[in-house]
Amino acid sequence: MKLTLLKFSFTLVALFGLHLSAYATPDLANGKKIDQQKCYACHAKKSGFGNGDMIYTRSDSKVKNLQNLKSMVAMCNTELRLDLFPEDEADVTAFLNKQFYKFK
Repeated sequence: MKLTLLKFSFTLVALFGLHLSAYATPDLANGKKIDQQKCYACHAKKSGFGNGDMIYTRSDSKVKNLQNLKSMVAMCNTELRLDLFPEDEADVTAFLNKQFYKFK
């Protein structure tokens, strides 16, 4: 009985901890670092001007709101196999939003 209760307690803590991590404050410095290491060069090449930031500020941007931004970061992570954890995606999204998009 005690072992079952102990396993149940650990399961609850694990689930609760994972649930809380989704609401953790994003780390903007980590988001910036990831953007510089994994995103900038690809975006610079795509822009054709050698400036990776131009993709975020172009007039025909596909990103119209925060949910679109989250989706684009997730898509790049998946399609390009960047191996980012969900909290890294949240950090990149928060950094890009603060630096370029400024969605509420």
